[in-house]
Amino acid sequence: MKLTGIRWNRRTAGITAAMVATAVAGTASLAAAGYGEDLAVWGAGDGPVAAALHTVAFPAANGREVTIPRRDTERFAMVGVTWTDPQVDFKGTIDVRTHAVDGKWSGWRPLELDNHFGPEPGAEKTAGKARGSTDPLWVGLSDGVEVRATAAAGGTSDRLPAGLRLELVDPGQTKRRKAGAAGVGQLRPERLQPVAEVRALEPTPTDPAPTETAPTDPADPPTTTAPAETTAPAPTETTAPPATTTAPAPTTTSAPAPTTAAPTVAPTATAPANPVPTPKVVTRAEWKADESIVTEPPTYGATVKAFFVHHTAGTNDYSCADSAAIVRGIEVYHVKSNGWNDIGYNFLVDKCGVVFEGRKGGIDKPVTGAHTYGFNTDNAAIAVLGTYISTGIPTVVQDAVAHVAAYKLGQYGNDPLGKVTLTSGVDGKYDLGEQVVFNRISGHRDAVATECPGDALYGQLSVLRNKAASVYGLTLTGLTGTKNGTTYYTGTTTTASWAVSTPSALISRFEVLVDGAVVATTAGTARSAALTLAQGTHTVQVRGVHRLGRTAATPAQTIVADTTAPTFPQGPTLSLRTGGVSSTVVPVTLNWRSADNVAVRSVALTAPTTGTFAASGAYGTTTKPGVTTTWSMRAQDWSGNTATSSASWTPVFIPESKATRTGTWGTYTSSNYLGGSALTATAGGASLSWVFTGRSVSFVATKTSTSGQAHIYVDGVKVSTVDLYSSTVKFRQVVWAKSWTGSGRHTVKIVVAGTSGRPRIITDGLVYVR
Repeated sequence: MKLTGIRWNRRTAGITAAMVATAVAGTASLAAAGYGEDLAVWGAGDGPVAAALHTVAFPAANGREVTIPRRDTERFAMVGVTWTDPQVDFKGTIDVRTHAVDGKWSGWRPLELDNHFGPEPGAEKTAGKARGSTDPLWVGLSDGVEVRATAAAGGTSDRLPAGLRLELVDPGQTKRRKAGAAGVGQLRPERLQPVAEVRALEPTPTDPAPTETAPTDPADPPTTTAPAETTAPAPTETTAPPATTTAPAPTTTSAPAPTTAAPTVAPTATAPANPVPTPKVVTRAEWKADESIVTEPPTYGATVKAFFVHHTAGTNDYSCADSAAIVRGIEVYHVKSNGWNDIGYNFLVDKCGVVFEGRKGGIDKPVTGAHTYGFNTDNAAIAVLGTYISTGIPTVVQDAVAHVAAYKLGQYGNDPLGKVTLTSGVDGKYDLGEQVVFNRISGHRDAVATECPGDALYGQLSVLRNKAASVYGLTLTGLTGTKNGTTYYTGTTTTASWAVSTPSALISRFEVLVDGAVVATTAGTARSAALTLAQGTHTVQVRGVHRLGRTAATPAQTIVADTTAPTFPQGPTLSLRTGGVSSTVVPVTLNWRSADNVAVRSVALTAPTTGTFAASGAYGTTTKPGVTTTWSMRAQDWSGNTATSSASWTPVFIPESKATRTGTWGTYTSSNYLGGSALTATAGGASLSWVFTGRSVSFVATKTSTSGQAHIYVDGVKVSTVDLYSSTVKFRQVVWAKSWTGSGRHTVKIVVAGTSGRPRIITDGLVYVR
């Protein structure tokens, strides 16, 4: 048999099966993956998981430095280093580089020396003697390693701790589904074989110093064989129970919670009802925890007073399909490498927001973990997979952490936004017995001298507290209708929309208030509601109610409900204006005035051309003489109600030949004049008079450098004197115009003023609108 993609040696001969049950982001369904051609793919798999720990003792230290030279190893995906005394606060650096099964060596990567002391002394029985350790580092499927450790210079930390040991964790593997199974390609028969054994690590001929014998401490875990395989329950998708019911206890525990604060082996009462729904959690059975290595029953406190947030350190570049394997690797590392009873954290969450059950005992019970040294009892913790020093956790992870924190604290009536006084159980950052005030949701560093959970994540704790305890970031994002300034306008219906930062699962309901009264109630998952409004001006608010009781409301938003259409006190009305005329063009002004009981939004001209204007106004344009044209307009208010108005107007030419004359007038003929001719006079007092019926009139003349003034009389009254002077000749110019509110019979008379030095006027007649 040939294994594609794996360096062949006598230690890999017996290893042919698939690796790792994984959590699919956003669900509790799991999948497994294989090696060979499928090394880069985590496919679907079934069956039990066999995890393993391989250890390599460091050679004797020479001064402040020690190395394990590059070497081949059994398969592993997580690496760390431990030492004998868990109380040693090791200062220095430990770097590793690993060989991936695809044949490439990684660069040097540091192991985090953020010492996690785990459980308090005597707080739990351990499977092996407790050891100090680095944080484990997920490196992916690997089969080679090189390590170097250096103690910090100066002070009391200028030497390496005793008993340094390299920890290589194989997080386990599952049998692949049969060939042709859904989601799995055709596989060779030999790749369906189970793992028969994991052979002891042996030094290669080129490795002179390191040996793979276990440390002499008899309490250290055996490392030569994988634990016995056990059949895990099939993954299931569960629905969170209502907030008023008690979440069912996992099958691994049936004892009730204690009545005192001291940890006990089994609870003495059932978990109290929880107002917060059970978060979606990948159970230990689903991520295929190795229950065979957890030999002691869980211990319990009496309550959950505080919730501590951690990060696991290591890489953020993992695939979320690997998350279950990472959690399984942490379990093996905490139990076999650190010597703890079980995985230390109560919960873990990956960068995709998938939550994993940590230490066994029931997610609804006050399980005592090994996460926050000196403050493990009566508190809970979650660890985010990865490092969050410069980059914070995304929203989906914030929501997951907030939900779990609210679930654990809310069950015992503890406010996630509150504070609590805790008593230190060890001499550490705080003295044994010292009382310390914490936020109910705190970071690991608040209790222990550590950088965990990283500066960026630590800076997000206030957001997590708000999301866990309040309707955080609630905003009314809009109302359907039209917005003008700060006011919305609609008919009788609108839809209110809102946004919120708090996870939907933590919101009991939303209430929509109109004028301060609740008119609609929605589920916590809703983000909109339809409303019916009476005529008039109203205010709209949205109020959110948190599962733990807090409420928050948006600022009031004004909306006007209006079904009354606008009106046209003055419809489209045509008036003549100054400008050039021709046989086809007359300059006119369109006037209108609309009104509304609330406010007109706009008026649109729809014929004979188009345009959009204000509620009232005047629009300069042109029209054809001698042609009746209909002018149509539509007014719209802010609520969308509309009204239309139309009027028809006809501009008409009256040539100078139709005027009644006094004095002496001559005739000019030219195509530049309307009708091909014009009348001219120079003697003062000469006049032309026209009679017409219409609502607007204008005087058309020619302007030249020798033209003088003319007096204009309307209905026998002098109304204007116009000067026809122009440095350049301008034919067919409207030099004066007048309009009335309605149509009527009028007389217009033009009288030559006899201006000194330029007495001449040249007239081309009148234009009126009827």
